Amino acid sequence: MSPSEPSAPPDFAAIVETFTDGWKAAMGIRFTQATKDEVSAELVVGPQHLQPLGIVHGGVHAGLVEGVASVGASLNVAEQGRFAVGLDNHTSFLHAVRGGKLVAIGRPVQRGRQTHLWEVNVRDDRGRVVATGRVRLLVIEQGSVLGGSKSALRE
Repeated sequence: MSPSEPSAPPDFAAIVETFTDGWKAAMGIRFTQATKDEVSAELVVGPQHLQPLGIVHGGVHAGLVEGVASVGASLNVAEQGRFAVGLDNHTSFLHAVRGGKLVAIGRPVQRGRQTHLWEVNVRDDRGRVVATGRVRLLVIEQGSVLGGSKSALRE
């Protein structure tokens, strides 16, 4: 790489994978890229992801969208001892999925001092966008009270 070429942004996917997160583990989500500008994650559809009609439950798509957005926004504020939590999640389901692998890719729309907005597209094995969502996130200080207790990342 020549001095005039910009270096690639650091990828924190391996670090994100070390976090203990019961939901992420239960869903089988694996983060494959995690930078301040783009986050991607994937999951292989299993029986735990399906609703009674045999298609991926909308909550799986919405959770994948929010997980990707939360990681991206948090990476942007981590150096300040802060992280981001979802305020609202608007996910639209475009195509029913019965199996295969889902890949979610998220990018920031807006990165403010107190809130971020991220957009995430979920694609199936055929490359179709099967769900798309926007998540607005609140930037908080580490140690802020959430759900009655001080917040801290579990590793």
